[in-house]
Amino acid sequence: MNEIIIRPISSTDNPAIAVIIRNTLTEFNANHPGTVYYDKSTDALYELFQVPNSMYNVAEVNGVLAGGAGIFPSDGLPEDTCELVKMYLVPEARGLGLGKLLIEKAMEFARTAGYKKIYLETMPELRQAVRVYEKFGFRYLDGPVGNTGHFGCDIWMLKDL
Repeated sequence: MNEIIIRPISSTDNPAIAVIIRNTLTEFNANHPGTVYYDKSTDALYELFQVPNSMYNVAEVNGVLAGGAGIFPSDGLPEDTCELVKMYLVPEARGLGLGKLLIEKAMEFARTAGYKKIYLETMPELRQAVRVYEKFGFRYLDGPVGNTGHFGCDIWMLKDL
């Protein structure tokens, strides 16, 4: 039986979560310019998520960091809209329900913070994640919203809370 813990990110998690994000993007051939692979903030997520009305949770499986997901008030989004960001899991943790748990916790935080909608950007290479977002009721948009700087993403989705 796996012991699963979902908890807020700590500064000591920064190196490991950056590796998870970059390894996942590399695994799916999605490590191209215009993605979080090249964001300097990927190496300092704890510091990034000190912004008001943001949060980032990490998942541990049997005491080992396995991934994470966050909510962020990205530039240019409507005031009632946040972004689901940096949702990544190591291969060994996929299929354990961690993605679902992380998204549920993120949505719970978003509602509590007063957001009415959650936006996300992703890529066709991450089709497993896209299927999860569809199951949660995210709907496709025709173009990006806000100013994330992630021109490498060409799937945009939105969910009403």
